[in-house]
Amino acid sequence: MADTLTKKKKIGYAFGIFTESLIYNMFYTYYLTFLIEIVGIQAKFASIVIFISIAWDAITDPIIGNYTDRGGVDKRKVMKGALLPLGVIFIAAWTTIGAGLTSQTAKILIYTVISMAIWVFYTMYTIPYYAVVAELTEDYDERTNIRSTASLLNAGAVGLGNVLPALVPTVAILLGERFASNSYAVIAAIISIMAVALGFVCVKSLKGVYTPKPVTPENSKSTLKDTFNAFGQILKLKPAKFFLIFVFFFLTASSMIQSNLTYMVVDCIGMDYDTGIVYVIISMVVSMAIVVPIVEKVAEKTDRRTASIIFLTITMVGEIIAKLVGLDAQIGNFRVMSIVCAAILGMGIGTFWTFFYSMGYDLVELDEFKTGQRRESIITALPQLIQKFGSAFGILMAGQLLSAYGYDSSKDTAGQESLITVVTDPHIVGGMENISTVIPAAFLAVSIIALIFYPMTRKNVSTLMAALNKKRAGEEYSTEGLDKLL
Repeated sequence: MADTLTKKKKIGYAFGIFTESLIYNMFYTYYLTFLIEIVGIQAKFASIVIFISIAWDAITDPIIGNYTDRGGVDKRKVMKGALLPLGVIFIAAWTTIGAGLTSQTAKILIYTVISMAIWVFYTMYTIPYYAVVAELTEDYDERTNIRSTASLLNAGAVGLGNVLPALVPTVAILLGERFASNSYAVIAAIISIMAVALGFVCVKSLKGVYTPKPVTPENSKSTLKDTFNAFGQILKLKPAKFFLIFVFFFLTASSMIQSNLTYMVVDCIGMDYDTGIVYVIISMVVSMAIVVPIVEKVAEKTDRRTASIIFLTITMVGEIIAKLVGLDAQIGNFRVMSIVCAAILGMGIGTFWTFFYSMGYDLVELDEFKTGQRRESIITALPQLIQKFGSAFGILMAGQLLSAYGYDSSKDTAGQESLITVVTDPHIVGGMENISTVIPAAFLAVSIIALIFYPMTRKNVSTLMAALNKKRAGEEYSTEGLDKLL
């Protein structure tokens, strides 16, 4: 397969990141704000809506991973089938269908069910999208290259997924007072059209370089029980424990910051929403675009683990310094933290998404070495499950902390399209600042410690692949040098 994986095909595949990232970023950055400010759900309940929907998505991961790992199942067809439903339901999630209701319970139920549906189809696309790379190539650096190309394009996807929703106030003016509350739905429609179209580009690019696994007695069918047994086997892999801890705590930190961006801009930094959020998003995207090729080069000289430790440590230290300096710091009349804080976040996000999946692919070969089975989708599903629980936990924490610090702009009916009323209470503002700086920095520290203990270095992976290739060929092989992995 690898010999037909041309540069054009790699770029076509990489464009598939837009489908995942546009949906992901608009949801994670703005949905908490949308539920609180537009729908009128109290902050502590809005975060629970998101937590339930993403936790449900985490539950569907093993089911979908189990299915797409079966022999004869075409990952391209699964991806293609998810695209249109994903786009339609995503638009529905941003309508004000339940905003006029007086019952908090009714609102919570409506938006929980809709957002749960989003994540089912999202997972149907993303599990095979990410898992397929492990089937296309086993080369350590080529996997990094494919993921870094996607990660570089992801900078643009993150930008669009965050900047377009920032135009909500402008769209509201254009729609007029009667329809202004559905401005988010208009933006969601634009996002969905782009996501679906580029998803089809990705699916087409895999033609000729991806072939479904042949059906064998071992992979023709498996039950959900088999999947969870497989999860148990994977969790017994020594490196998997550290990898999953790394994933959970990084996503907790980043989603906490991301879901709090609107409040950070308006209340902590002290800028108008319209201009402030644009500065933040542009800075974050530029930072990602700059850091991705740099971390790829560092990984080529060292390995993925070392590069991740270096750049995530810089990110963590940057968050602490931002708190010490204060998010309302100015140079002249310019609120400098609108650039600095976003650049720090962009560095962390760019680093993580460049290496996350390619680090997970290494577990495929380790699992094969121990069990004789290749389970690309299940090994992709398990980190995604942990990723989503981490993301859900981060948003839950953000919502609960907002409430604990005393913030609640909601009423029993829909919020106002003006989006946000500036908070003046220093206790609440200080809390919002903590949610964007020192609290996620603490979670990030745990993530980095897990990486330090993660043993899948370039040297160890090379030793593993040499032994695995001998084992595949039926030759005598040695486990010498693999004790840290086995």
